[in-house]
Amino acid sequence: MRKIEHIGVAVKSLAVSIPVFEKLLNTSCYKTESVEAEKVNTAFFKKGESKIELLESSDENGVIAKFIEKKGEGMHHIAFDVENIEAEMKRLQEEGFVLLNEKPKLGADNKLICFLHPKGTNGVLVELCQERK
Repeated sequence: MRKIEHIGVAVKSLAVSIPVFEKLLNTSCYKTESVEAEKVNTAFFKKGESKIELLESSDENGVIAKFIEKKGEGMHHIAFDVENIEAEMKRLQEEGFVLLNEKPKLGADNKLICFLHPKGTNGVLVELCQERK
């Protein structure tokens, strides 16, 4: 893992939350995107090397909607940038971590992604991200 790629925050509404984070971070949202496979709409902010991803469910039965129903709005996951996602997935599996994806899938912001089960990471949902070439 090379660095923290972004922190994901679950929100009920991008329309409400984007202006809040623009004021908070004193920067504009640089990108919004829908990821149909994940049933989520995203908004990205960058401040220096740090990125925040807001996640709004696009489906009432989506994983973000269920997360908010159970825990409320707030931090959803931390994502780490990796050079080779398949090699990192293999390494982590060999270390005993449980992957939520058998192989990388397409995610937002031009990334290949994979999640680790939070039971093996002290309750934190961890996402691996590799820039798509």
